[in-house]
Amino acid sequence: MRHYLAGALGAFISVALSSTVLAETLTIATVNNGDMIRMQKLTDDFKAKNPGIDLEWVTLEENVLRQKVTTDIATKGGQYDVLTIGTYEVPIWAKQDWLLPLDNLGANYDVDDLLPAIRSGLTVDGKLYAAPFYGESSMVMYRKDLFDAAGLKMPDAPTWDFVADAARKITNKDKEIYGICLRGKAGWGENMAFLTAMSNSFGARWFDEKWKPQFDQPEWKDTLDFYVKLMKDAGPPGASSNGFNENLALFQTGKCGMWIDATVAASFVADPKQSQVADKVGFALAPDKGLGKRGNWLWAWSLAIPAGTQKAEAAEKFVAWATSKEYSNLVAEKEGWLNAPPGTRKSLYANADYQKAASFAKMTLDSINSADPTKPTVKPVPYVGIQFVAIPEFQGIGTAIGQQFSAALAGQLSVDQALQSAQQLTTREMTKAGYIK
Repeated sequence: MRHYLAGALGAFISVALSSTVLAETLTIATVNNGDMIRMQKLTDDFKAKNPGIDLEWVTLEENVLRQKVTTDIATKGGQYDVLTIGTYEVPIWAKQDWLLPLDNLGANYDVDDLLPAIRSGLTVDGKLYAAPFYGESSMVMYRKDLFDAAGLKMPDAPTWDFVADAARKITNKDKEIYGICLRGKAGWGENMAFLTAMSNSFGARWFDEKWKPQFDQPEWKDTLDFYVKLMKDAGPPGASSNGFNENLALFQTGKCGMWIDATVAASFVADPKQSQVADKVGFALAPDKGLGKRGNWLWAWSLAIPAGTQKAEAAEKFVAWATSKEYSNLVAEKEGWLNAPPGTRKSLYANADYQKAASFAKMTLDSINSADPTKPTVKPVPYVGIQFVAIPEFQGIGTAIGQQFSAALAGQLSVDQALQSAQQLTTREMTKAGYIK
């Protein structure tokens, strides 16, 4: 009997040890946006298919995520096995050999199903270095009931002048209804994403063809004047602290007449489980000034694997699961087609169930397809990128300028002071980096 017990105990310890050895824990850094929160709730499906892999989540606000992930990968810290990064980082980091190419996403993954506009931004030298979890452009989301009450009709392709006029007309501050909500929170991917895309449509650009900063030009003055005055007249209080998530909450609770932001927000504002105004929302293309460019951007929040991970094989399995067609089907099954991650796959936009559920599907696809990062501005520029400039220095410069422009919105600086500071600091940094000779 003693021999039997000893043998059984030995077998148990052996199994326990082997399962401990086999189990790998992936540390995943991600942003606190709704689609990513949903993904975390659905990972039982991944674990059931991959019983040897555990997941640990680090979920952060957008600006903090960017800072921590950038610091970790640049210093080879090795904290994370999967990173949530954007279209800005992927080509720069891939060229630094900071990311692993995604060569083994599986036979059923169907890379060719990825939308070309999104895929090209994540591809370097013919290899995919990040898989898009969701893709986006930007557009106008608006309250049809408020427009009707004011005798207004939103065009499919509005101008900035129409948007500003309408925003002022539908504002009712006594009832806490603000005509327009726009990003004001400082950050290269927060207020500067919006303002850079907006400035493109006003004829502005970050740099001329010799990399000379252009914040001292009238087009930037026109952009920032327009924005600050509009937000003062028709925006919510404390707008300089509002980013994507804050404006989403304002819109969903009926406090915004219009919101110009990421197309990915459409499913959240149109979902009656999440939005008090779901049955009143309309959609339009991002505005223009008649110069041939709309104020829409191009972005994908994507999953990538840092070169420093010791768990590359398990990490690639997770990336493949989270960005697959099957994952979209899983979301549809649990949450409805309205909530399938948008902007990444051709098959989603060919899906009749999705088209029926998502009234914004065509507008989203048109916005993504019309965004051209290689020709982002009215005048010629030496850079690629619509709401960002695809150079390593942009992160630091964009964040510093975002602080100046947020201060102008808060009334702490004049528009002229903010632009003068932007010109000086950008000139200094670009000279130091060797762009300006």
